[in-house]
Parts: sequence; structure tokens; C-alpha cells
Amino acid sequence: MADKKKPNIFKRIAQKFKEVRQELKRVIWPTKEKLIQNSAVVLVVIAVCAILLTAIGKGAGWILEKVGFYKQNIETTVTTTVPSDLSDASITDASTEAPSESTTEAAPSET
Repeated sequence: MADKKKPNIFKRIAQKFKEVRQELKRVIWPTKEKLIQNSAVVLVVIAVCAILLTAIGKGAGWILEKVGFYKQNIETTVTTTVPSDLSDASITDASTEAPSESTTEAAPSET
């Protein structure tokens, strides 16, 4: 069995670049007008798809909200605490003047 040695790595890289260059010479490149026309078609299709997907998403959200399956109520809880490094006398004074409270506020739903 004859051992075939691979060419040097740099020769293999150079050969690949030659092949790529030969292949690019065979490519039929579009004219400027055709390129602009194809680009315009692609942009219009993207815009139409974006509009349709947005409408479908908004419509489905509206339907689910009306059915009652999907609600966007976000509740936030705010708590206040008294620092623990105060002396006992100031804790009793602070607790009589400003007791710690837990309040719950509901953010308005976004429609």
C-alpha cells in the first residue's frame, strides 16, 4: 500500500482559494436593477409578515383577555422595616410614631 502524503497546509489552503476563485468566476451576478428589485420584494414581504404577526398576537391577546383566561394584573408589595441597630428606647419611640407597614398596590393593567 502506497502512502500518500498530504501537501503542506499552506499549499492546501492556497488550492482552496484557487477553487473558490474559479467557482466565483462561474457565478452569474445580478444586475443593479435586478438586485434593487429583489431587495424591495424581500423588504415588502418582511414588513407584511411583521404586520400580520403583530395583528395575530394582539388579536389573540384581546380575545384571551375578553374570555378572562389572560389578565395582566401585576401586584407589587412594598415593605418598610426598622433598622435593628437602634436602642430599645428608640425602637419603642419609632414604633409608636411610625409603625412598619405592608402595603399592596396593584399597578393599572395595560390595555
